[in-house]
Amino acid sequence: MFQPVRVAPLLAVIVIGLLSGCGAEKSTSKPASQVAAKVNKEELSVHQLNELLMRSGNVPADQVKQASAAALERLIDQELLVQQAKERKLDRTPKVMQAIESARREILARAYADQVAGFGVRPSASEVSAFYEANPGLFAKRRIYDLRELSIRIPAERYAELRDAVRGASTPEEVSRWLTEKSIPFTAGDGTKPAEQLPMEVLNGLVQLETGQAAVSRTPYGALILFLAGYRDEPIDRAKAEPFIEQYLLNQAKVELAKAELKRLREIARIEYVGEFATAAAAADDGAKVAAPEALPETARSIAGSGSALEKGAAGLN
Repeated sequence: MFQPVRVAPLLAVIVIGLLSGCGAEKSTSKPASQVAAKVNKEELSVHQLNELLMRSGNVPADQVKQASAAALERLIDQELLVQQAKERKLDRTPKVMQAIESARREILARAYADQVAGFGVRPSASEVSAFYEANPGLFAKRRIYDLRELSIRIPAERYAELRDAVRGASTPEEVSRWLTEKSIPFTAGDGTKPAEQLPMEVLNGLVQLETGQAAVSRTPYGALILFLAGYRDEPIDRAKAEPFIEQYLLNQAKVELAKAELKRLREIARIEYVGEFATAAAAADDGAKVAAPEALPETARSIAGSGSALEKGAAGLN
């Protein structure tokens, strides 16, 4: 199994070494070792290249040179388009100016959220151990599941009716026929998923099932039915799981810090809703606060990083 490495530090050494060995052309703007390419009169720096590669995640050690070359070509293409946009004064159009301002606000908000999250404390050994013991479906009793899935659009008031229908059925086909007879829209599919790719509430139900049985859970649009067609046991022992649990719990702590800080800022800020938004705020029952916008979980998720630490870790152990 290859060992992924962090791109930026290694890439900086490689690129600077290559550039310094390609001649000593002088530049009045940047030292040669800091320039990766020149596009017309503009220079693309090694720092820009490193930043692009850092956003790409981890790259295998034997693919760093290839990845850096591909990233540099993307930067060159981008620079060519930027130059043409500026020549046509597109950077001064209202739509582009609004997009730039929106990006600036997002970058600043994330920078502050990252700073707040930096105070997150790594979990103790006992906390890591407790998480391992509390989630056998992810670790000690981890399985790879062969599933047949029915995703159903159904109003909340009919969920109990659906659940009873599933309990009375012995195959996915029976449930499909029932849904068709009731004119309830649904989509069907098959798939194989490891435990860590399933929502915890779904996984907790699957762990208790035997082959041929089904688990039903609510979704924002209705319900999800998973029929267990089969499975194989692939447990992860405590020693292998601990580093991924630690990172997961640390990420969760960072998310909670960001949420708490945003809640604090809302409480001390003077927020005034205007126009139709004021009417909506006033309509909240008994003066209850209007729910915070979706920016809260989005900001928090940006701190934790993309993807699940447990999912990535378990995948790497197979």
